[in-house]
Amino acid sequence: MKVLVTGGAGFIGSNFVLRAREVRRDWQLTVLDALTYAANRASLDPVAEQVEFVEGSIADADLVYSLVAEHDVVVHFAAESHNDNSLDNPWPFMESNIIGTYRLLEAVRRHGKRLHHISTDEVYGDLELDDPQRFTESTPVNPSSPYSASKASADLLVRAWIRSFGISATISNCSNNYGPRQHVEKFIPRQITGIIQGVKPKLYGTGANVRDWIHVDDHNDAVIAIIERGRLGETYLIGADGELNNREIIALILELTGKPADWFEHVNDRPGHDLRYAIDSSKLRAETGWAPRYQDIRAGLRQTIDWYAANEAWWQPAKAATEQVYARLGR
Repeated sequence: MKVLVTGGAGFIGSNFVLRAREVRRDWQLTVLDALTYAANRASLDPVAEQVEFVEGSIADADLVYSLVAEHDVVVHFAAESHNDNSLDNPWPFMESNIIGTYRLLEAVRRHGKRLHHISTDEVYGDLELDDPQRFTESTPVNPSSPYSASKASADLLVRAWIRSFGISATISNCSNNYGPRQHVEKFIPRQITGIIQGVKPKLYGTGANVRDWIHVDDHNDAVIAIIERGRLGETYLIGADGELNNREIIALILELTGKPADWFEHVNDRPGHDLRYAIDSSKLRAETGWAPRYQDIRAGLRQTIDWYAANEAWWQPAKAATEQVYARLGR
């Protein structure tokens, strides 16, 4: 099977490529990536000789149409994804997440190809901290940032193309990923790499905001399961029952790195910071048989910390510039 992976040099996409090479040796993989600031081609070094790489934008219609024509399945990870950046400059999110998805949809429609569209639980807005409910596939979209609004828009486009044009597609909305090869602007790697450099972790506001954490390998195993066993036209939510607030995550990272429990500092909260995300992944588990391997987040964080400690050359070039942006934002 010939598989085109958009955004395959980014965090989740590169880990998907590495995982697919490990567990689906018969897949022929092509990566399409614009190599924007959050991508790193070095993430693909372990499989560089086994994967075709194409540098380019998913908003480039001619490039997208020609590549899609040559493949059986498109796995669409490419996206601008950092909430803070979307608040500072929304346009790149509109171009990549909306226009880019439209280009892919038209390409798979023209050539009759299969699409799996990767999305986020942030399209559903947030839940109250004391709300027992979790997001399901029937939860109405209610985005609260330019980023989540652009991803909700992309999801709706995919659903419209399924219904209006009968394309073969599935959608997945996943909770917050963590693991190796994540850009240092993100919450967990920012804290880990800061500690490695002797800098205290930064906690937004009181740290009460809850995320439903999942290891990136578990997410990508679920994506493979959906591609192979999911029902066309369906949406699946991916989550590992990993609800923890930001204060608890920092406490675990401090514990695993041998730092005092109070060795962190508070910074200004993000505007419109969503309170809580929580995923009900029962549909995915029942229909595909998928289950997470990293059910103990300590094990996943330990593996993640060890990776960043062993791969400073991968993340150090982006660290200083990232912290300058956060300093300007007061966070």
